[in-house]
Amino acid sequence: MMDHQETLELLPAFADQELGIVEAQEVQRHLDSCADCQREYAAQRIVSARFKKEAVYFDAPPHLAHRISSALPPEPVRAGSRRFSWMSLGGALAAGLALVWSLGLYLNLPSDQERLTDEVVASHVRSLQVDHLSDVVSSDQHTVKPWFNGKLDFSPPVVDLAPQGFPLVGGRLDYLAGRPVAALVYRRAKHPINLYIWPSNERDAAPQLQNHQGYHLVRWTWDGMNYWTVSDLAANELDNFVGLVRSTVRQ
Repeated sequence: MMDHQETLELLPAFADQELGIVEAQEVQRHLDSCADCQREYAAQRIVSARFKKEAVYFDAPPHLAHRISSALPPEPVRAGSRRFSWMSLGGALAAGLALVWSLGLYLNLPSDQERLTDEVVASHVRSLQVDHLSDVVSSDQHTVKPWFNGKLDFSPPVVDLAPQGFPLVGGRLDYLAGRPVAALVYRRAKHPINLYIWPSNERDAAPQLQNHQGYHLVRWTWDGMNYWTVSDLAANELDNFVGLVRSTVRQ
């Protein structure tokens, strides 16, 4: 049976349906019993779908063909013959088209920030689909915070916002940006809120709100930690939640 690492390496090809029947069956068998690989596969499918959806277009500047032709070595002229070389022109055009296609593909690659946004939304959706919002279910911050000890290489700040209308539900381990992260779960009425936290080497950054696939996300960096929160809450309510988290963490 295929092991965990082998499955992870084959997930991109599996998502794009590029594996043979035998390998695909082995990957599927492993996925059926591995929650971590299921989460990674869901994220990979979002990335693959993004590549397929966004066609690659790039308008080459008019002088590009001239620059390519000028860069090619001149073709020796045979004595007594100055016939135009169609093969030379064809080679230049082929090289130009290859360059344009490669440049267009590069320019349309999703950025690290876009890929991380996809991962965060995919993780949020997975937690709802498989009813796995929390590994530790508790509204007590002094129960949730110690639960992460020994499971992560950092200690996430856990705040209690029940008096402000955002009760803590619990927490779980998740995987984003190539590393394990803490996922804290809050609620606003019937709306779950995932708050992801992991260490950062970047300087502090103010909250930024965005909408992705119908969900609102806010990300910010403070005191050596990345914070990403996502929910189907209205933007103003999620902004209120973020303000409460930031003010409480800073105390």
